[in-house]
Order: sequence, then structure tokens, then C-alpha cells
Amino acid sequence: MPGIGFWLTRRELLNGNKEAVVDAGRRLTYRQLNRRVNQLSRSLQGMGLTYGDRCAVLAYNCLEFVEVLFAAAKLGLIVVPLNWRLAAAELAFILSDSGTETLFFDPDFAGPAEALKGQTPLKRFISLGQKPVPGIASYEKALAAEREDEPQPDRGTDMNTPHIIMYTAGTTGRPKGAVLGQGASFWNAVNMSLCIDLTSRDRTLTVLPLFHVGGIGLYTLPTLYQGGTVIIQRAFDAKVTFRLLAEEGVDVLFGVPAIFLFLIQDPGFQSGVMGRLRSVMSGGAPLPVSLIHQYHEAGIILQQGFGMSEAAPGIAALDRERALAKAGSIGRPLFHMEVGIVDDENRSLTIGQTGELLIRGPNLMQEYWKRPEATAEAFTEGWLHTGDLARMDEDGDLYIVERKKDMYISGGENVYPAEVENVIFELPQIAEAAIIGVKDQTWGEVGRAVVVLKPDQKLTEAEVLGYLKARLARYKVPKSVVFTNQLPRNAAGKVLKNTLRGKYP
Repeated sequence: MPGIGFWLTRRELLNGNKEAVVDAGRRLTYRQLNRRVNQLSRSLQGMGLTYGDRCAVLAYNCLEFVEVLFAAAKLGLIVVPLNWRLAAAELAFILSDSGTETLFFDPDFAGPAEALKGQTPLKRFISLGQKPVPGIASYEKALAAEREDEPQPDRGTDMNTPHIIMYTAGTTGRPKGAVLGQGASFWNAVNMSLCIDLTSRDRTLTVLPLFHVGGIGLYTLPTLYQGGTVIIQRAFDAKVTFRLLAEEGVDVLFGVPAIFLFLIQDPGFQSGVMGRLRSVMSGGAPLPVSLIHQYHEAGIILQQGFGMSEAAPGIAALDRERALAKAGSIGRPLFHMEVGIVDDENRSLTIGQTGELLIRGPNLMQEYWKRPEATAEAFTEGWLHTGDLARMDEDGDLYIVERKKDMYISGGENVYPAEVENVIFELPQIAEAAIIGVKDQTWGEVGRAVVVLKPDQKLTEAEVLGYLKARLARYKVPKSVVFTNQLPRNAAGKVLKNTLRGKYP
């Protein structure tokens, strides 16, 4: 089967006049999108890029990001999405580690792009958008100079062709690059389409950053595979999100828990607009059960999903019909995905037992870029170790108990912070909260709650601990509470607990 670059070629033939992408004032049909991608492909060939070469993108969400993904797919190039929140040294590491020589960048990031010269393998710089950057090649001018017909790649592509190197968060040591083949994106598109009944009639809002696997796979590429319409939001802003949902007639929305927290806490929360959505799903971090109930009270079914960079990213999801009854569960494996739960000796566990979640399926990464030892450690006979502790109930529904590294042991008892966080979120004064384990001379480790209050709300440490003591076993109750203005999060919306452990030891 040819690679996913042919999706646009086929879409132009089948329904070329259908709206494909909306980006602010720009509206492109599938015919227009495919022809711009062809122009970009030819331009990249003219620059000397060939099969296997890497090109990076440092930009907010935009049409050009999508075009680079598809041009790379047509030519067999590999895209390296760059998190614009990273420091220059962190970006330099990724570019050097991946051996990337070509950088597409938003003019807003001209400063960081300039700083990367000389300390990375970069040789080519292309500026996106309409605002020119002195001395830098213009993306639009590069396209305008090329023909619109299909490019002739130097080598054919298929589902095994590497397509994306998605660098993981790197919570310990340097980040690793998960290499996703074109087939990973194809099978993720199939899995997610079956999961939420995605069709050509759907209009999807892409609000997660495209430098993150969630922005690409949930559901930008699946929507374009189905022939639907992708509405691109440059960066998350609650008021802009509400406006786009209303004006663009959005059907499908995927976000991380932080986004859904910010939306429902926004003074302009529009339950009516969100209530018209056909599918609303959260993933990327634990979803507080109390938040699911808040959305339900507003007439909105908020589903829980689960994925990871190494799976492009879909792994499991809870269907709409059981979203409330099974709140707290991530549901069942996606159609073309297998799961297993094992102990530390890789022995299979039974219903109700907690162990590490293993996954297997055609949407998994090929390897960690230039990390053969890490790749070998991640896989056991084709099964990928997720690093998540999970259990399965008698209905076959999965529950993520905790990240292996976030669990702590207090007085010989395992404590799973996610369980405590679910209870602490029941306090209406709390906007955000995270539980971390800190060292204790008596118990080895004890819990510490790091809490962000909603505006104009008051709560004392004694009140928080008193609430938890009435609802949790004594060993699970944190021994202290710290109040702060905000929690540190990565691009996926996950709380950086290593940062909290360093700040509040």
C-alpha cells in the first residue's frame, strides 16, 4: 500500500471541491490543498532533499504545518515537530540528535531560529506566513515558483516509510525520538475513525499543538483521511475556541484535561455551543471524575481517551454511552489494538490486579531514533511497555492507576496520586491540584498536595486535609498542602511532577 501522501491525491480526484482546511481567513479545498502540497514537494526536491532527510517545524498551529506533513509523506522525508515552549538548548539537542538540516519556522520565532544557527546541523531556513524575514527564504514564494502536478519522488513510499520523529517529554534524562512510520498514522486514523464514527461530514477543531502527537493524530490526520474538514486554532484561548465552535459548526473536539478545565472555568463558558458537538474527548493526562460530572451537568458528554506518542497516539477510549457510568475508566482498547497487564516479571495478571500496561498494534512506533538499547528495553516480543500501571475490570474496561514513576510507597503501602487527585478535585474551590511523594523519616515517603485555588476562593491546609481524611485511607492522605498560582505543565497538558518534586521536596 502506498504511503499516506496519496490521501490528498485521491481526495482531489474524489471530492476536490470539498473544504479541507480552515486557517483563520484561509479556506482550502482538497484540490487546492493537494496542489499546494505538490508545489511544496517540488520545492523541497529543488533544495536537494531526498528520501529519509529530516525537516523540522517550529510554528504555531497553521495550514503550512499540515502541508509540510503531507509533502514529507509524498517524498519520504521525516518531519521533526518542535515544541516552541522549549529553550534554545533543548531545541538544539533535538535538531542535532535527529540530524535535521531544514527548518520551517513561524516569523514569531525568528529569534530562536537565528539562535540555532551554527550550533545545529541546520542548513536551510524557510519562513512561513506572509511576514517576510530578511535574508530568509519565503515559504509562499517557494511554492509560487513550482508546478502543481504530482512530484516524482526519488524513491517510492509505503506504510513502513518513517514519517515523524516525535520527541518525548524527557522527564528523565534527554528526550527520545519516537519514530512513527506512515502506517502508524494510517492505522491511528482507522482506529480513531471507528472509535468516534468519524466521517467526511465531520468538522474537527484542532486546538492541541501540532508539534504534539495529539495535535496531529487527534484528529487532524484522521479527519483528512476521511475527507472531512479541519479547522485550525493557532493556539489555545478559551474565547477563541468558543467562537470557532460556533462559527465553524464544529462536530468533533479533542483536548487535554487542562483545556476542559479552562473552558468550564471561563466566565464566558458556552454550554450550548459545546452541547452541539457530536464528540468531545479528553486525553493526554488523567481526567478528574468531578470534571466529567460538571460537564454532564452542563449537558455535555465528556469522554476519556488514552494514548501516547509511541502509539501515534490512540490506544483506548470510553464510549459515549458509558462515559458517566464508567467515569474514571479509559474504556476499552481501540479496534486494531491489543493490551495486556503484567507484573514486574512480565507475567500476565488477572481481572482487578494492578500491573504495567502493555500494548501491541500496527500504529506503534518503529523505534527510538538512534537508541537501540532504549528500543530493546521498550519492547518485549512485540509488546510495548507503556510505563503506566493499570487494571481491568470484569467488563473489560481499563483504568490507569498511575504512572509507574509517580507512584510512591508510604509505610509499605502503594499510593497512587491519581486516586487522591480525583478526591481532592471534588472540592469546589480547587482549580488544579497534583499529589507528589516526598521523603519522610518515619514512613519513607508521604504525600504532598500542590493546589491552585479558583479566583477569589479561600481554603486552608486543614480544610483540605480534613476533607481527604474523611474519604481516604489514612496512608493515602497527604501530610501537607502547598498553595501556588499555577502548576507546571508540558505541551500535552501533563503536570510536570518532577518539577514539583524539585520545587517542593
